[in-house]
Amino acid sequence: MTTAIYDGRALINGTRVPAQDGQTFDCISPVDGRLLTTVARCGQADVDAAVAAGRAAFEERRWCSMAPAARKRVMIKFADQLLAHADELALMETLDMGKPIQYARNVDVNSAANCLRWYGEAVDKIYDEIAPTASTALALIQREPMGVVGVIVPWNYPMIMAAWKIAPALAAGNSVVLKPSEKSPLTALRLAELALEAGIPPGVFNVVPGYGVEAGSPLALHMDVDCIAFTGSTRVGKQIHVMAGQSNLKRAWTELGGKSPNIVFADCPNLDRAVQAAVGSIFFNQGESCNAPSRLFVEASIREQFLEKALALVPGYAPANPLVPDTVMGAIVDQTQMNSVLRYIALGKQEGAALLAGGEQALVDTGGCYVQPTIFAGVTPDMTIAREEIFGPVLSVLSFTDAADVVCQANASVYGLQAAVWSRDINKALGVARALRAGTVHVNQYDEDDITVPFGGYKQSGVGRDKSLHAFDKYTETKTTWIRIDSPV
Repeated sequence: MTTAIYDGRALINGTRVPAQDGQTFDCISPVDGRLLTTVARCGQADVDAAVAAGRAAFEERRWCSMAPAARKRVMIKFADQLLAHADELALMETLDMGKPIQYARNVDVNSAANCLRWYGEAVDKIYDEIAPTASTALALIQREPMGVVGVIVPWNYPMIMAAWKIAPALAAGNSVVLKPSEKSPLTALRLAELALEAGIPPGVFNVVPGYGVEAGSPLALHMDVDCIAFTGSTRVGKQIHVMAGQSNLKRAWTELGGKSPNIVFADCPNLDRAVQAAVGSIFFNQGESCNAPSRLFVEASIREQFLEKALALVPGYAPANPLVPDTVMGAIVDQTQMNSVLRYIALGKQEGAALLAGGEQALVDTGGCYVQPTIFAGVTPDMTIAREEIFGPVLSVLSFTDAADVVCQANASVYGLQAAVWSRDINKALGVARALRAGTVHVNQYDEDDITVPFGGYKQSGVGRDKSLHAFDKYTETKTTWIRIDSPV
């Protein structure tokens, strides 16, 4: 690993440029603490330039006037470009944010490419409508692109989160200004280069790296941005909605935090599968997933058996160098996030939870940011680790005896992103699933997924849905054209 191996400059109007004031920030790898490169620290002037470029591209109709079939071909080529550069992108993602390279390559790159391809394929298959009016009128209902879409994405799945938003926004004909997280900006910048190579016109897709208050806030407050799409913390998401209202009342779509409940009944049809899903899903991506099933509710009669099986799996998730091909748990994204996770672990101990596994920083001598896979039992609903999103490899185990009571506990959260229920009794499983207040409820599995289904949450887990055809609703305006008919017949 060497210094300055990647180009950290912004990409505005088809050109790589430094921040206008020359400011940069260091991009540090959580793998071993080394400097990867310096990145443009964009601010108001850079955001203004990117938005102006997007607006000019939109008004000149460089992209939105292309026939849907033509946009489709470019989007599919964009997806192909990701796959052609898969090894490069995977290495960049792993070095930048610490996830195991096997997942960066086989999950993140592939998922992002699939998303771009799917929305590209959808472009020329979505029909407008004619309303069922009286014979004296013809009412046309059409989707139109909004204009300039601002996108702010988090650091945990940089390519996937970007693709979920830019794919439908671009497919609909909008211009996009993307602000990646300052913790993992590198692949976003490379994606914009690949988009240009695929044929997306200059100015249509711009990337402005930088800090939230310096680049994200100006984007959310910008009077010439028509829509802001954000994935991140609930705290910042609330600020995004305020800024949207303070400015031009732009559309604001937010996919926010989660504290997903995973409910396992004694009649679970496959206990080993439930254990593997509970452990694997919370430790996947180092626990840095908004939909991680961090609250595990196990029926009291099988609690000890479940915990015995779960603890037997923990050694298989020991943190290791994410560049090693068979590593399954890598580094936490940076020192700040690692310290936050360790603070929650300390709170769990202080509030009386029983630490069964992990609980410490790992691989300290590497200079990287690693935390042991951690399991707490004896957790009660009032404990901090049962209420707040930790965003790390920490599992809180609670027990229950009554179905109605566990539903109440599961729903007693400000979040409502995902949930799961495990039971052989289909009536019980579906009854609980219907009662759970979450955007997605899994039954007898966790985290199986597809681009064809919407993703998003209830309550403070956000507004709107990513993925599926529903995402087009976020990035298009619905226009009615009413035509009076004075028929001579």
